[in-house]
Amino acid sequence: MIEILTSGVALGVHVPGLLLADRLREQGVAAEVRVLERLLPKRTLTTTAGMKWAFHRDFRFALTGQRVAGDPSSAVDGPAVGQLMDAWRTGGVDRFVVFSGFWLPIVKQYLSAGGPPPPVDICHVDSVVSPSFARTGGLVPGARQVWLADAARGCVPLSIPVTRQAALPWADRDRRLLVHGGGWGIGTYQERAQELHALGFELDIVAYEHADVRDEEVRYFMVDPDWHPWLDDGYPPFGRVMRDEPPRYTRGSGHHGSFHLTRAAVATVSKPGGGTLLDSLWAATPAVLLEPFGAHEERNTELWQELGFGITFERWKESGFDMDVIENMHHALRKAVADIPDYSALLAETGRS
Repeated sequence: MIEILTSGVALGVHVPGLLLADRLREQGVAAEVRVLERLLPKRTLTTTAGMKWAFHRDFRFALTGQRVAGDPSSAVDGPAVGQLMDAWRTGGVDRFVVFSGFWLPIVKQYLSAGGPPPPVDICHVDSVVSPSFARTGGLVPGARQVWLADAARGCVPLSIPVTRQAALPWADRDRRLLVHGGGWGIGTYQERAQELHALGFELDIVAYEHADVRDEEVRYFMVDPDWHPWLDDGYPPFGRVMRDEPPRYTRGSGHHGSFHLTRAAVATVSKPGGGTLLDSLWAATPAVLLEPFGAHEERNTELWQELGFGITFERWKESGFDMDVIENMHHALRKAVADIPDYSALLAETGRS
């Protein structure tokens, strides 16, 4: 059994874990996804959910909150952790894959309890060490560091396929931009959407709450606002929303529902989270990059531009919103993805050997 350890604090961490589990199961490897927040008391979860709304409504507050945020693993429920460790000992763990640094104190505790320690992969979705690993030290003796994007080396060393389907050719794309604010709906995407719409661009916008649905000429989509990653093991319920109709949310099969929009768009417009980069790569959809949420996302922006996969909103605006620039990045992405090793295949081969 491969234990995949994620956090519901950000879908850009949790969804890649779900994708890895699906790709492993397709290759006959048992995998289980664990969400850190399931070990937290209900009162802490209530606070976390409230912070998500506050971060969505005020990006400056979100930036400040990120700098002062604590380590949620310090609030885990002791008996719940004990039950989890009993399950690991009983069921057997062949490997840990850690997507969130907030799991590291628990993993270290398990490894120190005796018996042959299973190998540990530290899987970085961002191109540099993200805040969760920075706050917890990020080190487990003997752990393998796995990078899905690497700013230091200027490359994408490994990746997790979002889908096995080939990317849509440029000629088959909707002439639409997909605008979103990541899993928490944060950043300057709503302001940029207004600017792009005024210029005549066709837009799909991922709203975070129903109050965001404003313009009847724009298609809006949304993750069910009552859903949280710690509630179940599925992908986020996702669907189109309209001002005067009740939303209908459905779950993606094999990958998250919003990826269908990414795959069909000519470009995405969002902050540069690690999950956004992963979607951009496997959809061969260029990323127009907005203001980053922290220093790690700033490095993501730099890397995606260096590789020719993305452009900042400001630079694209200076070009006169030149679509030839976007098309060239699409072709660069299509060419690059074929040569990037599949992390799930590497894990599956290790499990079989």
